[in-house]
Parts: sequence; structure tokens; C-alpha cells
Amino acid sequence: MIVRVSTDGRITIPAAIRRTLGIVGGSKLELDVGDGALTLRRARTITDVAGIFRERVRLEAVDWDAARRTAREAVARQAVARQVAEE
Repeated sequence: MIVRVSTDGRITIPAAIRRTLGIVGGSKLELDVGDGALTLRRARTITDVAGIFRERVRLEAVDWDAARRTAREAVARQAVARQVAEE
């Protein structure tokens, strides 16, 4: 596909390509130059990267109240054990 460069160096990415790549107003794009070619791709965001891990790793829901309770109980047991050892 051929696009024209404006006098101030801008190009317009055709709508079909923007839709295919998910490029919307405000999207960040990554440009690479090599072997006499310019490569343009949508830049990955931290959200995109997190999505990769989400697909590969199934995380179980954590009951934070239960985790805190377990931690408090463990600390209390250690404190009692220290007191008994000191007596």
C-alpha cells in the first residue's frame, strides 16, 4: 500500500490497517529502521504484557483475610514458644 508523506513529514495510516492493528487516536507506535525499510507496529503496553502472563498462568483467588489470620496465628505461636523457652 502506498501512502503520501505530507510536507511536514506526516503520513496517514489507512483505516483498514488501523482497525487490523487496533490503532486508535492516542495509540503509541514503535518505529524500527533496518535494511532500507521502516517497520511500524503498535507499541506494547504493560497491560498487553500482563495479558501474556494471564493467558499462561492461572492464578488462584487469594483470601487475604484468611492469609492475615494465618500469619497472625503463626506470630502468636512463635511469641508463646519464646515465652515458654525463656521461663
